[in-house]
Amino acid sequence: MGALDFNKMLVNNADFLKPFAVTLTRDAEVAKDLFQETLYRALANKEKYNVGTNIKAWLYTIMRNIFINNYRKKVKRQTVVDASVNEFLIDQQQSSRAQSAEGGLLEKDIMKAIHHLPVIFKDPFLLYFEGYRYHEIADMLHEPLGTIKSRIHFARKLLKAQIERY
Repeated sequence: MGALDFNKMLVNNADFLKPFAVTLTRDAEVAKDLFQETLYRALANKEKYNVGTNIKAWLYTIMRNIFINNYRKKVKRQTVVDASVNEFLIDQQQSSRAQSAEGGLLEKDIMKAIHHLPVIFKDPFLLYFEGYRYHEIADMLHEPLGTIKSRIHFARKLLKAQIERY
């Protein structure tokens, strides 16, 4: 099958994809993006299309796979892993600690404990504490990613041991 024949067949069957995209995404703008991505992938992979195969089914499969992959990426980005030992649920809407004299003292003790850490642990931990991601810290400190993760882990263990004394 020639490229012109494939393009003509694609255009004739593309309109069936629009309602399917809206059904999957439930958002008109996202559906337009999904539709365009599907057509792009179909054109980019036209050599994989077998002549005589149901083109609608082939296009629906491409669209469904793109949607599933995008959904998995979205879910993965929103996943938060809490590896702490505590058994409490974290509610980000509430403040972490009431501003009281006791809270101020505890915060000072924590900062004092952080600054008493060995430099090898303190630098990556402070960057992590400021909100940097592991790979960003590794780039800044010119260290391997595994080393940074390990140092932050040991810094947490040391801090936990020091703070439990109070």
